[in-house]
Amino acid sequence: MIQPQTYLTVTDNTGARKILCIRILGNNKKVGKIGDVIIGVVKESIPNMPVKKSDIVRAVIVRTKKAVQRKNGMSIQFDDNAAVLITNENNPRGTRIFGPIAREVRDHNFTKITSLALEVL
Repeated sequence: MIQPQTYLTVTDNTGARKILCIRILGNNKKVGKIGDVIIGVVKESIPNMPVKKSDIVRAVIVRTKKAVQRKNGMSIQFDDNAAVLITNENNPRGTRIFGPIAREVRDHNFTKITSLALEVL
């Protein structure tokens, strides 16, 4: 459950390391879950990369600390809150994704992110 003012780790190779959630996109949503698109500001980045500190970016949530209950009864939770930066056409900005991502991302029509990920849980 991600809400405004939450820090997220960026798990791709765009150069951003941490982003701060500003807004969850949707019909007046208060919290974001796995697969939701957010607007964020880059708080920490690597030098000489395309994404700089204080850039406004769009991202999709791929991991949350809060457990997600699946329809088959299994629940899944991760060690951190993480996101992947995307373009306006919902394509990933980076070419690699590090760490596992949740299967619910594929259900929200982010198949390119799912195909780039090393592990889908």
